[in-house]
Amino acid sequence: MSGTLYLVATPIGNLGDFSPRAVETLESVDFIAAEDTRVSVKLLNHFHIKKPMVSYHEHNHVSSGQSVLNRLLAGESCALVTDAGTPAVSDPGEDLVRLCADSSVEVLSVPGCCAAVNALAVSGLPTGRFTFEGFLSTNKKERREHLASLQNERRTMLFHEAPHKLRSTLDDLCAAFGPERKIALCRELTKLHEETMRCTLGEAAAYYRENDPRGEYVLVLAGAEPRTETEITPDEGVRQVLALKARGTRMKDAVRQVSDTTGLSRNDLYNAAVAAEMKKA
Repeated sequence: MSGTLYLVATPIGNLGDFSPRAVETLESVDFIAAEDTRVSVKLLNHFHIKKPMVSYHEHNHVSSGQSVLNRLLAGESCALVTDAGTPAVSDPGEDLVRLCADSSVEVLSVPGCCAAVNALAVSGLPTGRFTFEGFLSTNKKERREHLASLQNERRTMLFHEAPHKLRSTLDDLCAAFGPERKIALCRELTKLHEETMRCTLGEAAAYYRENDPRGEYVLVLAGAEPRTETEITPDEGVRQVLALKARGTRMKDAVRQVSDTTGLSRNDLYNAAVAAEMKKA
C-alpha cells in the first residue's frame, strides 16, 4: 500500500500562523521534501521537530520528484513544504502532485498561509471573483503580451512581485490598464512592517519613483469596468486616446485601451488620433 503526500502550508512571516495540525503532520511523516532545507530546518527547530529532509525545488524537481514518488509507492509518507506559503500553487510542487495523481498516491492538503488570498482579503477590492496571475515574465515582450491578454478581464487580478522589479512592473501596468485603475500594494504580509497601500496605478508609480520598494509584494489590481450601453462617438474616442497619451501612455497602448472599452476600430482610432496631433502641431 502506498503512502500519503501531505501539502503543508508554512508561515509567510509569522511563526504563530503555523497550525497545530501542521506541526502534528510534520511530526508524523517519514520524511519532508523542502524547497530549501536550510530555511525549513529553522521552522523544524522552532517546533522541536526532527525529521529527515530531501531537497525538492525548481531546479531538481524532475529527478527529486521521481525519487519522492518511489518512496511514497514503497509505503512511506512525505510532507511537502516551501520556504513560505502553500506548496503546489505557482510552485514546482504541482508536478509532484501530478505524479502522485497519475500513480494513485493519496495527496492531502494541510491548509495555512497563502499570500495572494491574504492580500485579496485586505485589498478593499472585489473578492467574489478573482484570477491569480503569479509573477510576470522578466522578458519584456512576454510580459506585455500577458498584460494585453488581460485587457478585458473583469475579475480582480493578483500578481506577485519582487522589490527590484516593482517600478518597471507598475510602469507596464499603467501602460496596459491606464493610470486611473485601482490597485492595492500589499507588502511584507504578516511581518513586522506589513503595509497595504490602496491607490491608483498612476499614484503607485509616482510614489515608487520617489521611494525605494522594500519587501515582497502582492499586487491586487481591480478588474475592468463593464462596458456601458452608451455609444461613444469616434471623436470622443480620439479625445480619450489623446488624454491617455498626455498622461504618458504610448499611442498604441492608448488606442488599444480605448478600443477595448468602446468597441471602436483600433485602426480608425489610431489614424484619427495621429491626424489630430498633426493638426495641433
